[in-house]
Amino acid sequence: MRISDPKAIRALAHPLRLDLLELLTAIGPATAARCGRALGVPQANCSFHLRQLAKYGFVEDAGPGRDRRERTWRVPAGQPVLRIGADDDPLVRRQLERVVVEREMQAILDHAERRDAEAPRWRDAQSIVSAVASVTPAEAAELKERWKALLEPYIARARAGGGSAAEAAGREQRHIRYFMAATPLTALDRGDHGDDTDD
Repeated sequence: MRISDPKAIRALAHPLRLDLLELLTAIGPATAARCGRALGVPQANCSFHLRQLAKYGFVEDAGPGRDRRERTWRVPAGQPVLRIGADDDPLVRRQLERVVVEREMQAILDHAERRDAEAPRWRDAQSIVSAVASVTPAEAAELKERWKALLEPYIARARAGGGSAAEAAGREQRHIRYFMAATPLTALDRGDHGDDTDD
């Protein structure tokens, strides 16, 4: 699903809305109250932002909750995927990209603060990888596709609620965030290497 309506894209440009989408993807249908408890924010805030997400089809009403008084929300089947094309509004694209990057960077910093409290088996499995590679545009595109293909089976398992099946089989499993960014080193790409000659 390619979403190009600037209003729909702007609807996602809020950290709490991205948190809600991520949470519903991980735990399945939930009420605003449950989302609020999980995210540490007031239920009323979650209710408002869930309604805004529903307005553009990012979430949908999943019927009443267990107590029949509050509705539950879910990510629609097929999970909408946001694709912003090069010809879409650049201001809207930059706005959403900034929110996504700031949110991911904050998650990385938050985890770095609590990493020492993790069990050793999880500490060893989590890391930050940073590298500078020399690639052509085609190779950069290939790396992106290979990265996505590598993660896809695990993403599909999360979407299908595979955590409970893994637990039933005695395998320990958690939801882990992955974030890839490919950012050219502009100073080097301009050929601005400075003058190495002595005066």
